[in-house]
Amino acid sequence: MNEIQGGVTAAKGYKAIGGAVGIKQDSKDMAILISDVPATAAGAFTTNVVKATSVLRNMEIMEQKQYIKGIVINSGNANACTGIEGEKANQEMAETLANCLNVGQEQILTASTGVIGTTFPIEKVKNGIAMLFPKLGETLEHGHLAAEGIMTTDTYSKEIAVQLEIGGKTVTIGGMAKGSGMIHPNMATMLAFITSDVCIKRELLDEILKQSIQTTYNMVSVDGDTSTNDTVIVLANGMAGNTEITEKNADYEAFKNALHTVNTKLAKDLVRDGEGATKFIEVNVIGAKTQQDAKIMAKSVVTSNLVKTAMYGQDANWGRVLCAMGYSGVHFDTKKVDIVYYSAKGSIDLMIQGSPIVFDEQKAAEILSEKEIVVEIKIQEGNEKATAWGCDLSHEYVSINGDYRS
Repeated sequence: MNEIQGGVTAAKGYKAIGGAVGIKQDSKDMAILISDVPATAAGAFTTNVVKATSVLRNMEIMEQKQYIKGIVINSGNANACTGIEGEKANQEMAETLANCLNVGQEQILTASTGVIGTTFPIEKVKNGIAMLFPKLGETLEHGHLAAEGIMTTDTYSKEIAVQLEIGGKTVTIGGMAKGSGMIHPNMATMLAFITSDVCIKRELLDEILKQSIQTTYNMVSVDGDTSTNDTVIVLANGMAGNTEITEKNADYEAFKNALHTVNTKLAKDLVRDGEGATKFIEVNVIGAKTQQDAKIMAKSVVTSNLVKTAMYGQDANWGRVLCAMGYSGVHFDTKKVDIVYYSAKGSIDLMIQGSPIVFDEQKAAEILSEKEIVVEIKIQEGNEKATAWGCDLSHEYVSINGDYRS
């Protein structure tokens, strides 16, 4: 498997475009993605009880196992908590792209991101689709424009593409994602769209996606808020020409690993671009009784506001890490805990076998001055491990979200 340049247009048979259609002021706010042939689809959505209209409609389409021809995404308005009018607008959004493609509306997925509870500007959306549709293209630049069109408070677009060989055929996977705030384990707020030209059975594609998100998108956190609009969609149109993957063989494993690589890269990019973030934090829990225990503790540490603020202040306050582990709900022996901080500036032991280490505060601050920090926790309860990713909590985060609707 090799990483290549590109995003959602890297795989065969996909076209995309993004641009400004007037939903937001002076910035791109719409993207369209289509497959030349109907594509097998799999999806994962927010766990929030309050779900946006696009999420509810997409879930229904997925349950019907429809083949997908296109996706239209807008930013600047979430179309969530907008009542019957919002549902009608979302349907019109899908129908507009369906009419452009001369297909049924059930072959179109929608996604929205932005402010919750405001009237959806459906006329701008429909006019925007009509304006952008003729500009669809298959170049890398077209994919990049689409990635820019789904951004909200993101400071840069998130894209990746990889290639691998399956059955003597070159298979490509490309992806784009957005998400800067309201990102928390169990997907929030984030959108990710992944394209592939692989030929694979729908049930296997769905299984691979569901497994992958458990250790990628579900293991990230920026601010602890779970959004109403979280969506991950994977399309597979079969245009690579490989023999269809219908069982869990070597081809299945190769594609599974490649898709996981794409999801991991996009998930980590979401955290790196967290609202107001100055540091990327990786938390590794090693030696848990079960993987679930390890995941719970890693998430608990990475979501702790006290840990986040300590990282922002370059304060090696390891007590906050141990405290977050303690209220996670997982039982462990504190006398077996090791805690180490790493960065490009080196490493420093903070606790060994449950005993605090007298450490050099200046060296610790230097290690924590880096933009990427690793917190390694060994609990010696078993052989399982897990990793979670997060960011610090800064003054800028408050400024961004205190002024979000302005």
